[in-house]
Amino acid sequence: MLEITQERKRLLEDRLEFYKTHLYEYILPFWMKNGIDHEYGGYFTCFNNYGDQLVSTDKYVWSQGRMLWLLGELAEGEGPDSKYLPLARSGYAFLKDHCRLPNGHCAFILTREGEPKEPVPGGGYDISTYADCFAVLGFAKFAEVERNQEALELALEVFDSIVSRFERREFRTEPEPLPPGYRAHGISMILLNTSHQLLKAAKILDHQAADRIAQKRQFFAQDIVNNFIGPDGIIRELIHENGRDDDCILGRYVNPGHTLEDMWFLLHYAVELEGPMRDELIDLVAKVMEATFQLGWDEECGGLFHFVDAEGGKPRGELETFADHPLTQKVLDGWADKLWWVHSETVYATLLAYALTGKEELFKVYEQVHDYTFATFPHPDPSIGEWIQIRDRAGNPMDKVVALPVKDPFHITRALLLTIELLEEMLQQQGLDEDGK
Repeated sequence: MLEITQERKRLLEDRLEFYKTHLYEYILPFWMKNGIDHEYGGYFTCFNNYGDQLVSTDKYVWSQGRMLWLLGELAEGEGPDSKYLPLARSGYAFLKDHCRLPNGHCAFILTREGEPKEPVPGGGYDISTYADCFAVLGFAKFAEVERNQEALELALEVFDSIVSRFERREFRTEPEPLPPGYRAHGISMILLNTSHQLLKAAKILDHQAADRIAQKRQFFAQDIVNNFIGPDGIIRELIHENGRDDDCILGRYVNPGHTLEDMWFLLHYAVELEGPMRDELIDLVAKVMEATFQLGWDEECGGLFHFVDAEGGKPRGELETFADHPLTQKVLDGWADKLWWVHSETVYATLLAYALTGKEELFKVYEQVHDYTFATFPHPDPSIGEWIQIRDRAGNPMDKVVALPVKDPFHITRALLLTIELLEEMLQQQGLDEDGK
């Protein structure tokens, strides 16, 4: 059991109130005011980086599913009279009615009214299976909160389609397609998270598919541990199907944010295990976190780099093979950028790892990331409330599209909600320990 000093207890109490204030008085008011489409259902997420302009009413299924998950999570914490529940119902109805194509896949973009829209004319509607994953995440959370069997069945149908595509190596990753011959860490990572949420809903609704989902979740967790985590504790974002030894820049680069986010996915999986396997996986995750933070932290300007080489510093390696690949250009052009989601996810991940291991080094990392994050990303105008999400290496705001031309609250709010929940549990346990009960 984690033991903390009275001084640290007071610090964590202050942090708990800080995170609650930041979430409920700054972040959420922006989205409740600007992000809800009361006319057609669903959500607006195409704001510029400064949050002061809605640049499109298109609805990316990627973000619609994430907003549905968020509103379900918020509603779950408040009960049946939650003000968030009608907003979740609106988003669920919009996605249920519009997001699926005749082939069962999810469209990537919908118009405001819900019509599928090709991102590139002639290129098809279902260009990214990640969109399907976020739809499942939203459907499953809604099923959990509303005890809605229809939503669970819909989530299962889409999930089974995703797994089938994964097994056939047809999992699409646009806007950055996979280079031939490579596997992506991000695919097993998102499927671990998706199956975790789906399993939770299936258990609550006592669905017969629970055991099957649990087996898939175990497979994705083991894939990450056995195939993507290297002996040095570093995850290369792409691994060649023929092995890890790779001189190509796309086989060498590391995405610290993805790694650190994935590590809390693995921790959520690990705490449900029993015996030595639980402790071994938690210890491995702690090793990966410490190695990744050391590799990815910018000692000169602070913050975590977007991408680094597997041995640290600017991504490097053989360029000729995929010189014109969009992912190569993204890695080289944006490696030193500082992104909101990387840091918000790392705040929660490192605090959770500290709570489970008691390692002081992890608490120091948490403190370091917390200080940088909240000094860098929140909007300087408190009347706006949302973060300026994309910064250059020195922390200056940038007008730049990272993956999608969207601004949704998923990473910030999820990290804050999970961190608040974790701190409440830690402080409650501390109180129980002090009472000797």
